[in-house]
Amino acid sequence: MSDPRPFKIIGIKGMHCASCASIIEKTLKKTEGVRSAEVNYGTETAKIDFDESKTDLQSLSKKIEPLGYSLRLPTTATAEEMGMSADEHAAHLGLHQSKKEKLAELAGMKTKVISSAPIVIFSLFVMAWGILAQYGAVSPIPPSFENFFRLLLPLLATYMLFVVGKPYLLGVYRFFRYGKANMDTLIGIGTSAAYLYSVAVTVFEDALRSFINVEHTYYDVTIIVVAFITLGKYLEARSKLKTGDAIEKLLNLQAKTALVVRNGQEQEIPISEVAHGDMLVVKPGVRIPVDGIIVEGESFIDEALVTGEPMPVLKKQGDFVVAGTINTNSTFTFKATKVGSETLLARIIKMVEEAQGSKAPIQALADKISSVFVPVVLALSFIALGVWLAVGTQYLGFSQALSLGLVSFVGVLVIACPCALGLATPTAIIVGVGKGAKEGILIKDAATLEKLHKVNVVVFDKTGTVTRGKPELTSIKNYSKQTDAEIIGILASLEKKSEHPIAHAITEYAQTNGIAIFKTEYFEIIKGKGLKGTIHEKEYFAGNAALIADLKLSFDAARFKQETKEGKTPIVLATAEEVLGVVMVADAIKPEAVEAVKKLHALGIKTVMLTGDDKNTALSIAREVGIDDVVPEVLPEDKLNKIKELQRIGKVVAMAGDGVNDAPALAQADVGIAMSTGTDVAIESAGITLLHGDISKLAKAIMLSKMTMRGIKQNLFWAFVYNIVGIPIAAGVFYPLFGWMLSPAFAGLAMAFSSVSVVANSLRIKAKNL
Repeated sequence: MSDPRPFKIIGIKGMHCASCASIIEKTLKKTEGVRSAEVNYGTETAKIDFDESKTDLQSLSKKIEPLGYSLRLPTTATAEEMGMSADEHAAHLGLHQSKKEKLAELAGMKTKVISSAPIVIFSLFVMAWGILAQYGAVSPIPPSFENFFRLLLPLLATYMLFVVGKPYLLGVYRFFRYGKANMDTLIGIGTSAAYLYSVAVTVFEDALRSFINVEHTYYDVTIIVVAFITLGKYLEARSKLKTGDAIEKLLNLQAKTALVVRNGQEQEIPISEVAHGDMLVVKPGVRIPVDGIIVEGESFIDEALVTGEPMPVLKKQGDFVVAGTINTNSTFTFKATKVGSETLLARIIKMVEEAQGSKAPIQALADKISSVFVPVVLALSFIALGVWLAVGTQYLGFSQALSLGLVSFVGVLVIACPCALGLATPTAIIVGVGKGAKEGILIKDAATLEKLHKVNVVVFDKTGTVTRGKPELTSIKNYSKQTDAEIIGILASLEKKSEHPIAHAITEYAQTNGIAIFKTEYFEIIKGKGLKGTIHEKEYFAGNAALIADLKLSFDAARFKQETKEGKTPIVLATAEEVLGVVMVADAIKPEAVEAVKKLHALGIKTVMLTGDDKNTALSIAREVGIDDVVPEVLPEDKLNKIKELQRIGKVVAMAGDGVNDAPALAQADVGIAMSTGTDVAIESAGITLLHGDISKLAKAIMLSKMTMRGIKQNLFWAFVYNIVGIPIAAGVFYPLFGWMLSPAFAGLAMAFSSVSVVANSLRIKAKNL
């Protein structure tokens, strides 16, 4: 089966900052055959739409390889051919490096950090001693120690720059070779300038003594900046690994093997070999391998990790079961109906991955700034150096002006951080979408998540959203000496032979509550009125008030007038001599609906219910649930017009429906929310999908959106403030007024932790309760 998507989502290796994303995106877009390309730094992925007759993924990868990047090309077959094991699925979608590969990369970074630690500690010690000695806080460094330090520091700086700092030097090389600059380029130029200046002073000390202060070198700056930036990259990579753990958890839900019945024998096979129509046996405590229908047995299924439903659900013959859920207590056999990438779990994983890789509109400004950030900062660093030399020399002399100019030059290059801007939105989106999936809230893309936090009106379809969508027995009035269970048992025994939906409601109630159903003889349908049959040699009648009137029994139908107005249907059970009882059947309100509406009201959101029911039924349900406004007797096109009407008066509207007859209204709403109650639902079609049809998740979805957007705005605020304040201080703008000058070593520390702080703030979303 070919991939129906008009684009490919593929992982990228070698990305280190938001500017990398901009470079890759521009390069891909200029390639012949590429219609569009969108690169996400947060997920390290590219979404590429290209003409396969003109180019392919291998050619596209070669285009960016000279710049230090490459596409992570899938090397295995498609998910349909393979089944859906965790590693295979990840390879099929090409969205992430394998966990093993990322951990290996992290281990390499950790080794660099550990090897740098003693060198940095020594450099900080020497730096601190020199500064404190200037202010008389400690005695000066003895000449013998100073000579030793002057010999050792160049060696340590050389190791740090050419071994630990190799990626930054490669950034400088690619800048001069291809004209593409990223954050590595800035760090590389800054630390190389400090290192080369120091080497020149060390080698040509006597020749330069009359021009500059040869007592001062910047080896310590090279060492400390490279070390802090490397530490920051390590912490950032480790934190980013945690932001995407929702996908890993979903992948881990997939069973690796299945117990299939072939030729009358049970045999364990890899998940990839399961085919449509296979009969699979699932034992207690085992994960269900694929989607299917139970053909024999029953059991309680724990669906918590897939749908967010907290309690195990009873599944019996004819019921759907879903891959990744856990069989808790009994063995059953089911027929495989969906395998590989067709399963609900596979579709959820794909949807979550695509949503995490999508861009929110709020990210547009940060992306624009990131795309020009590095060239602008590079220009600012040379301007700062030029101004210090041109203006500073007049007031401070050439030697001091050069020293301060070099500090400013390196400081500007080092402190400027496009990464914080680049990570501000995607890390929060990744965490928010992942948290939603864990709660059974599937979010189609980042734009939907952003729009959802602005919603001020939620419109509900009644059937299947506020109500269960099928008739249920809601109450019983018993006029006999028999127990309620006996009355239900007799009714269910009669109704079992009927195909009417109301009959199904009564028999299902009896089965669910363990009420015995008896054999019925002489069964007969009384057209338009009900039915009759004999149980234990006693004739019983079940039907409406007209049937009871025909039997000439005393029955006051008026007492049920109010309940009938509310949309409930009375079913009367009687013998030829007396009325035994009345049960009310209705499309019952979901137990969580009342609480869901209360939570929406607490968020300041108005609620509206649209229904095709008559006015009395609609008003009754709206009153019971607490819905603000109700529009009864509407057709599907009327629902669409109501959405448009609300939008015309400036409302931001979310529409919650079953996604079938509500499709036009769901599409028109600012956010369409589908109530998923089965495995066949098209979860890809709605902006938000609430698994298990749980309306209580609606308020949670809006709260999640508000929480995520708050995190994004906080991230963007601090990322902008950090750069707006940090760059001028590093450039020495405040030196003439306040004497403020920022050491490049501290600039490196600040830059390193700016990215880490943004990721850490996004991770806070995971810990918050919805």
